[in-house]
Amino acid sequence: MGDAIVKRVLKLIQAGAALAALSAGTSSAAQPVPNASPMSSAASSVAAAYDTYHIKPLWLRNGPGDPAAAQLVSILRRAPFDGFAAGPQLAAQAQAAIAQAAGGDPASLATAERTLSTAWVEYVQAIKQPTSGMIYAFPVLRPQGARADQILLTAAAAPSLPQYLSNTSNVNPIYAQLRDAAWANAQAMGDLTPDPRLLANLDRVRSLPANGRFLLVDSGSSMLTLYDGGRPIDSMKVITGTKELPTPLIASMMYYITYNPYWHAPDHLVRKTIAPTVLRQGMGYLKSRGYHVIDQWSETANVIDPTTVDWKAAAAGTLHLRIRQDPGPLNSMGILKFPFPNPEDIYLHDTPSKALFAKEQRNLSNGCVRVEDARRLGRWLLGQDPTSPGSEAEIRVQAPRGVPIYLTYITAQVRDGKLTYLPDLYGWDQSPPHFASS
Repeated sequence: MGDAIVKRVLKLIQAGAALAALSAGTSSAAQPVPNASPMSSAASSVAAAYDTYHIKPLWLRNGPGDPAAAQLVSILRRAPFDGFAAGPQLAAQAQAAIAQAAGGDPASLATAERTLSTAWVEYVQAIKQPTSGMIYAFPVLRPQGARADQILLTAAAAPSLPQYLSNTSNVNPIYAQLRDAAWANAQAMGDLTPDPRLLANLDRVRSLPANGRFLLVDSGSSMLTLYDGGRPIDSMKVITGTKELPTPLIASMMYYITYNPYWHAPDHLVRKTIAPTVLRQGMGYLKSRGYHVIDQWSETANVIDPTTVDWKAAAAGTLHLRIRQDPGPLNSMGILKFPFPNPEDIYLHDTPSKALFAKEQRNLSNGCVRVEDARRLGRWLLGQDPTSPGSEAEIRVQAPRGVPIYLTYITAQVRDGKLTYLPDLYGWDQSPPHFASS
């Protein structure tokens, strides 16, 4: 929470007997709220925030019939479809507190204020949980603003409390579309139990931004979408990881692109394809494909004489080789690579194998992401045509600004207002993935 917002909130504080009583907390004269739960950590944090910042009343500033209080109750009733099962119970407690405060007793008003604020804090903290299994390359890409004081001070500083409640509970447009479609269908069918597949999808998309400029790679549909101002402005097909080698969930930043990239062969391809072919065809195979054996994965790697390599051991998997392919028309990376920091060494790249994009099911890679139109993506990132400044290998060109990139897995889709599900190839709708770096 920045100092500017705190100062703005403090400026909102005004003296007044009724408001002072409202902000003072529950006094000994206040009546207990029916079905209220014991003091939770959220309630303690809320009380501390009110006492520290002297927060002006939020929920009943216009009386017990304040629309913001009613809106909060509605959000809490729907909360199981956000993955927050306690929502309906908190909604009932909030309603009871509002009813008790209807007489205007300052202590009851204070109790209602804290009860509603505690419910809101618990709800917001639930929807701001980091995505299960997602690798966040930078801490700032995790959902932010989940402390009780941050939540309440932001609410107090909002020009419109109802708009703030709506924006916060919607999380981002993709999240809101999926949840709202599921909630509307549940109400129509009279079954208010959320589908576990919905909750798994909402967990995976909760980390996406609500606005701004970013890239979204979805392994569920094998599509890449470009966003600007929080709205999709372009999309293209991609090839993503197989069931055995899934593309991980990653939130990172893309700062540059690489022209004329090397390709580093994965260990399993060296074992299953390259080494056996060398044994059949000889060293000429390596030369025809632009392959070199190197001593390390680095820019200063040294080339090893392939005639000194035990290719039988490499084919058997007892010798692990590092093989690099030169840039060129046969290079599996194509002409452009789009790196971004992540511990799994995942990146986006061009490919010479364009025919694969015609397939409906495109989970065909070893985890990295092949893009249908690398030049179009490069143009969007650079703001100009991506023209290589030279013929050397691995030429890096800085983007005008870093762009967030999110790799996720969305199997839930809204079509004609109805929620449908794609096949769960990775099995992540049943249990979240786990990566060592997440």
